[in-house]
Order: sequence, then structure tokens, then C-alpha cells
Amino acid sequence: MKPVIAIVGRPNVGKSTLFNRLTRSRDALVADFSGLTRDRHYGNGRLGDREFICIDTGGFEPVAKTGILAEMAKQTKQAVVEADIVIFLVDGRLGLAPQDRVIADFLRKTGRPVILAVNKSEGMTSSVVGADFYELGLGEPNAISSAHGDGVRAMLDEALDALGIPEPDEEVDNPDRSTRIAVVGRPNVGKSTLINTLLGEERVIAFDLPGTTRDAIAIPFSRGNKPYTLIDTAGLRKRGKIFEAIEKFSVVKTLQAIADCHVVILMLDAQQDISEQDAHIAGFIVEAGRALVVAVNKWDGLDTYQKETSRNDIARKLRFLDFANVHTISAIKGFGLTELFKDVDLAYAAAMTKMPTPKLSRILEDSVEFQQPKRVGRFRPKLRYAHQGGSNPPIVIIHGNGLDGVTASYRRYLEGRFREAFHLRGTPLRIEFRSTKNPFLEPGKSH
Repeated sequence: MKPVIAIVGRPNVGKSTLFNRLTRSRDALVADFSGLTRDRHYGNGRLGDREFICIDTGGFEPVAKTGILAEMAKQTKQAVVEADIVIFLVDGRLGLAPQDRVIADFLRKTGRPVILAVNKSEGMTSSVVGADFYELGLGEPNAISSAHGDGVRAMLDEALDALGIPEPDEEVDNPDRSTRIAVVGRPNVGKSTLINTLLGEERVIAFDLPGTTRDAIAIPFSRGNKPYTLIDTAGLRKRGKIFEAIEKFSVVKTLQAIADCHVVILMLDAQQDISEQDAHIAGFIVEAGRALVVAVNKWDGLDTYQKETSRNDIARKLRFLDFANVHTISAIKGFGLTELFKDVDLAYAAAMTKMPTPKLSRILEDSVEFQQPKRVGRFRPKLRYAHQGGSNPPIVIIHGNGLDGVTASYRRYLEGRFREAFHLRGTPLRIEFRSTKNPFLEPGKSH
């Protein structure tokens, strides 16, 4: 599973700027005043072939007892619980502050590995800017600049090396070739009930597989003589109460489970409206490119009007999941699980589909003949041939000229044609365009 890095520090030391640099995004708001970030913010990062999950936190006041500062501290403490390693960010221009000592004492008590990063050190001698911070007793200070990137890569290398976590694909490619299924959803939608029902059925073989990272449980079992591995995010094993406020639901755990599986079962509660959290989880799944089946639980408790309202709510708020099949189930009664697993198998097969280059190119040719892309200026994009660029999710790479001008609507049209030809139901499909460069044109221009 992906390692988790939490960025912690007092207000206005540059945590969100560092988060944006590590995730290569602008997801975290940045401004020159303190207290802007209040909740935990999650993002995916990569250094070479090594991937990780990054958590941005608000300004940390460990001793706050009431008010918004106490709530922000609670969020930061939860981020530390979820993290494999903590980057403790301090301000090199303002120097060591009393609050830094309090945070350092707190981090030492958690037992988490800590990387001390001295921010805003651009234009300053690293030995000088870090001198005061040896007093914290957290090892060698790393002089960095979140805004300019100075020293960030070396610091991140140190953090990832300290974890010694294997490459992500090593855990996914299991020799038993079982289909790995992550059951995800917000709290109290019935994830644990579904898992317990599956494991309690007749002719089902199950046992706990130890050694997984922090709370996530991989449970091998068989159904219909097919091997599966359930990846639970419901917290069947309760972690000790490291802090008083441990959330029942962890975004980190869900992100890791999604990254580590072949197929995701996204569970929704039919008796509640689709929430923003449901949409966020669905977005993580699409971003990760994982095959997906949607399970709407507690369906047996609805009347006809409520069922119609629930269907409309799902179709409207999760319309970007139109590639996935939706099943109504009752986890506690075992209703609808046979059909659910049929689509799990179909989604897995679609995600792993092999698409021969001749057939892909023929479909592309037929698609262009039926409907050509719009002209861009004097030229029309020319789509010449296609080949497969990967699986889980399937990736189609299209070569040609002037492909920067292909519109989003034409991309969706091609996606529909490929989906229909290869029966790609239940999996995202990615299309990449690669324009052939004309060596006689100026650099950066294509024919």
C-alpha cells in the first residue's frame, strides 16, 4: 500500500505550499495569513516510481481545549495517527518558537518517525538556518523552500527511504491471482455487514491474512470456486485509542484500499441522500482508474416512491459513474449479492481486457469514417492508428497529426465506440493522443 506522509506545524509555516508541491497540484488554498487550512486535505504524490499519499493539516495548537483551534488540533492528531511518517515543518526566517517545542514533544510521544524540515530557507546558509532547531531533538534539520522547491526532493527521498516500504505493485500481484475487491463507502452504509454476510455463507472459505498495513484487512475467500480477496475499510479490527477522537472512517484507509485492489464495490445507503463524501470517494475511484460496481444497500427498507427518489438521486449526483453497473442489495439479508458478484467478475474482465492493435485501429478508422473530428483552423485532426497502452484501467493510445485539436466531445464519442466494441462495462477507459512531429517544422509545432 502507498505510504502516508502528514505535514504538521504551527500556523503559516508553509504547509499547504509544501502539500501543493508534493502533490503537484493547487488543491490546498495558500495565502499569507495564518489559520487558512482547518480540515485535513488529502492528495496523491509521486517521486520517480514511488507513490505516496500526502495529508495537509491546519495550524497545530496541541494544547488548545476549546473552539476552532481545538477542532483543528483534533484533525491534525488524526492525520498523525493515519501517517507512516510526519514532516514537521518549521519557519526558518522566524526561528524556533515556543509552540515548535510543544509540537515536537507531542510528536515524540506518538512514536511516529519524524522528518524535521526548516522552510523558507531560500537564500540562507542551511547550516545557519537550521542551527536553532537541533534543540528540538528530532535529528538533522532539512533546509527547504516549499515555494521554490529547494531541498524538497532530498527531504522527500529521506522520508521515503526511512519507511522502507516495498513498491506498490509488489502487493497487488499475488501469486494466487485472486480478484482483489475493496469495499468502500462512508460510515454506517453496511460495509461490515456485507463482508460478514459474504464470509458467513455456506461453501465459503475465509481466514485472516496478517501483516497488512495499519488496520486494513485482506481476507481471502472463495465464492463459486473462484478465489477473491476482500480488502476491508470498515475497521473490523479496532485500533487502540491513541487519541480520544479516532474517526470511524479514514480517507487514507480508503485511498490505500482503492490503490491496492482490482475492483471497488462502492456502497451507498439507500435510506440517505447521496452526500458530498460519497461523491469524493467515487472521484478517488475514477482518478485511480479502478473497475467499479455500485451497491445500494438497505434497499429492502424503502417504499416505491423512496426507491424512485433514490435512483434519481444516484443518477444525478454520480452521473460521472455512468460506466459502472448499479445494484440494489440488502447486505444483512443477502439480497442481490449473486448479481453483484457477476458484475464484479465482468468489471474485472473489462479492466484486464487485451485489445489487439489491428482491431483497435480498425475501430478507430470506422469511427472516423462515420464521424470526423471538427476542424481546428485550416486543419482537421488526423487520427491514424491506435494501440493499447495498459490495463486496469485500459488505456488506448491514438497516434496522428494535430491531435491537440481533438475536442472533449469527440473523445467521449471515441470512448463510446471502444467501449461498445470491447464490452468495457464497469471500468474507466483512458484515451491518450500522441501527435507525430514534423521534423521540418519549428520545434513545438506539428502538422
